[in-house]
Amino acid sequence: MLVAFSVAPSGTGRADGSVHDAVAAAVKIVRESGLPHRTTSMFTEIEGEWDEVFDVVRRATEAVGDYGSRVSLVLKADIRPGFSGELDAKIDRLESAIDEAGGGAGGPRD
Repeated sequence: MLVAFSVAPSGTGRADGSVHDAVAAAVKIVRESGLPHRTTSMFTEIEGEWDEVFDVVRRATEAVGDYGSRVSLVLKADIRPGFSGELDAKIDRLESAIDEAGGGAGGPRD
């Protein structure tokens, strides 16, 4: 399964509203899990079996709880039994489809 999640505290008392220290604590747990993962500016994606993925999400959420009086968790899962390596394979298939359609240039980042 693939899970994309975002976890952040509220009620931190920080004047600037920054949550980077709390997010760093969560990402550290993901990285130490040994599971395939990727962190972007908005979400962390993690791949593995149901129990191991949700254990990491739970521990990351608990770590963020140390930084505020409340925690927000947003989670999206792609449950596809029998498949692994999808963290990269889905992107590879997307890029191939774009290349085949002749749409490799001119996007927002080009």
